[in-house]
Amino acid sequence: MPDPKFYVPSAKHEAAMERMLYGIHARKGIVMLTGEIGSGKTLLSRAVILKLPRSRYEVGLVSNPTILGNEFLSEILFQLGLDPHGTRVELLRRLNDQLLANYHRNIDTVVVVDEAQAIEHDRLFEELRLLSNFQLNDRFLITLVLVGQPELRERITRIPQLAQRVAIQHHIDYLDRAETKAYILARLTAAGSELGIFSPPAISSIYHRTGGVCRLINSLCDLCLYFGHVSGARQIRRALVEKVGNELLHRPENNGVGVLS
Repeated sequence: MPDPKFYVPSAKHEAAMERMLYGIHARKGIVMLTGEIGSGKTLLSRAVILKLPRSRYEVGLVSNPTILGNEFLSEILFQLGLDPHGTRVELLRRLNDQLLANYHRNIDTVVVVDEAQAIEHDRLFEELRLLSNFQLNDRFLITLVLVGQPELRERITRIPQLAQRVAIQHHIDYLDRAETKAYILARLTAAGSELGIFSPPAISSIYHRTGGVCRLINSLCDLCLYFGHVSGARQIRRALVEKVGNELLHRPENNGVGVLS
């Protein structure tokens, strides 16, 4: 699981965080965040959770949305610290009681569903829509944050009743060249490393090799630092980035993606 302490506020990620926090603070019902594989959306969602004070928010995180039927609803209750056992009616009643109790304590309930594009059956999306029916005095008692790959938007679009409930949505693009440099330097700072350990040409090569994909940037930098340490290099230069990329990142046994996948 990504470590939120390494969350780096690039302009793209900060814009996404602002939209998500606005949707949560304003109790917009359903918030959706999408991004390509490795774009940092999971790390961002964890950073958003850390921004929510426990004195004001009760947060549940569902990271395995492939479960079916009542198990999905049970998982939501479990993540909120509730008894996950019982019939569907009992589970819904228990959840409703908790939402009302939180409402009267001035606590907002938030459920984050990560990798939501992996939900196998549309009826589970319908279950999410039904959860958004928990309202009191025109106020949503629960905010659902759906995080997933771009196909999540396509699936939700095919369910108009749910699509109409999505009040806030945001898509994270990959980093550009300047953002990639800033991202690498910020992560080095977070790790307590020397900022000049990667030469400017090496950073340019990292961007070229990764296309601005955060997960690939992380892995390539880690590998370069490891092999740089082993070889006694005082600075990571372009040649090492190219060598690591050529020799390790595209081995056939890694299905053409390499250790960065």
